Amino acid sequence: MEKHRGFPSRLPGTDYQFTIRRASKEGPTKIIRRERFRDRRPPDKRADEGFMAALWAQFGEEPFVRGNLDAGRLSWLFGREVVPAEDPFDPQDYDALLRIDLAEARRSFPDVFAGTGEAEDWDEVDDEDR
Repeated sequence: MEKHRGFPSRLPGTDYQFTIRRASKEGPTKIIRRERFRDRRPPDKRADEGFMAALWAQFGEEPFVRGNLDAGRLSWLFGREVVPAEDPFDPQDYDALLRIDLAEARRSFPDVFAGTGEAEDWDEVDDEDR
């Protein structure tokens, strides 16, 4: 199991876990798509946003190995903001490749991506051309 060095182990100041310490003897927990309902508690929403911010900071648009990322936390984003990066995909494999669906992630967590929008990218290109 690959350990993602530098990735936060939990949401600061909470017990919302982002990584696991060691591989399970019974094997990896299966990643499933969990439904996020509108009436979720604000701390749960902050945990999702914090996890997405950590994924974006660590991996950006590049595919990444599941490794020691918490299956429960991944499941809240799986199938929407985090999608398989390989076919066939094994949701019960520590070596499974995932990636951020940038368009969906920007819609769901606009504050995480503030300042990384296409408008700023075009402004930078315009300044270089002058």
